[in-house]
Amino acid sequence: MKDDSFVMYLGDNLLSGGITGFVNEFEKGNYDSQILLCRVKNPSEFGVAELEGGRVVGLEEKPKKPKSDFALVGVYMFTPTIFEATEKIKPSFRNELEITDAIQYLIENKYVVNSHVVEGWWKDTGKLEDMLDANRMILMGMQARVEASQMLDSEFHGHVHLDDDVEVKGSVLRGPCIIGAGSKISNAYIGPFTSVGAGCHIDNAEVENSIILEKCTITDIGARLAGSLIGRNVTIGKSNRPPRSYQLMVGDNCEITVL
Repeated sequence: MKDDSFVMYLGDNLLSGGITGFVNEFEKGNYDSQILLCRVKNPSEFGVAELEGGRVVGLEEKPKKPKSDFALVGVYMFTPTIFEATEKIKPSFRNELEITDAIQYLIENKYVVNSHVVEGWWKDTGKLEDMLDANRMILMGMQARVEASQMLDSEFHGHVHLDDDVEVKGSVLRGPCIIGAGSKISNAYIGPFTSVGAGCHIDNAEVENSIILEKCTITDIGARLAGSLIGRNVTIGKSNRPPRSYQLMVGDNCEITVL
């Protein structure tokens, strides 16, 4: 990055409308840093800003006794002065170099830290329920797109978006939902607030309020899949071979609920 200003955008954060307007504001202002803030009900779970007259005077990471309900959104704009701060700060009690400590250094050393309160919605999607919530909000603003040639003996209701080369046979789609390019849906029910990635195959199954990433296969599961996040290249199906048992290949930090 050399001597350039830059944006640090944490990958699990989602902002309605994107950040172009905030970046333009930062470029036009004579700021050393710009932070985004949002009011939250549970500030102790976030980095928190203390304000005096609209000016940031202090930051603290996940405080037990928050001094405000303004949480730091995971989008930061910096000039190279931040590297001076990162050289000076020490690891926290979590043994981590905290971004809040680095910005606090800028504040204490009279650098100009501008703050902007986000008016639209912001989601920190670190948990499953937050990711599903973000998915619902995005789908609510989605444009519908269905071509008659994509639907065979099928019906759809509400805002449904079918990407190119999607085939739907003998199924019911209830929006808002989106089906990614090249996916095949047959004898299935895709319920509201469901995002299906590209290249998926869903047959004889019911899915709602879920996120299914690319190239997944879900067949003959015998129950409705709901409130779920399914990663890429996952196969979920029913086996008729004995012995009757659950057969799972599951990665770290997963949660599975069975009937």
